[in-house]
Amino acid sequence: MKITKETVVTISYNLRDTEGTLRDTTEGKDPLCYIHGAGQLIPGVEKQLDDKQAGDNVKFIVKPDEAYGFRNEELIHDIPFEQFEEPHDLQVGMEFEAQTEYGPIIVQIISIDDDFVTVDGNHPLAGEELEFEIEVIDVREATESELASGEVDIPKGMTQ
Repeated sequence: MKITKETVVTISYNLRDTEGTLRDTTEGKDPLCYIHGAGQLIPGVEKQLDDKQAGDNVKFIVKPDEAYGFRNEELIHDIPFEQFEEPHDLQVGMEFEAQTEYGPIIVQIISIDDDFVTVDGNHPLAGEELEFEIEVIDVREATESELASGEVDIPKGMTQ
């Protein structure tokens, strides 16, 4: 069966950034199951997987506009130190949810000084070309309940 909209796809993958650094992988973990065409993966990956089938191995690069977008410097903010409940527990690299006029986003602390905590709301891979190596393990029709809920019924013994 080929990968088309509303199929459940099971893949294993490696994701590398432009320097070749491994940024994410399923190696040593359960494969990833998702509903194709439901927006559960970045658009560039879904496009590359269209019409593939179980047993296919693909390697490709996804440009930022079909991945996590381009960096937006307006998403970097200095927040006064006193706005944090436990400011002495903060560390560079910590992530937390921040409320914005557009809804909640995940931000990462990129620097801390005596007066401000600088946070970045860009996705860590924003602006990056991403290299994927993907093995298609299985493709099947999504069930009615999976399509209604948007969640894959995970096979017994697997976690997601």
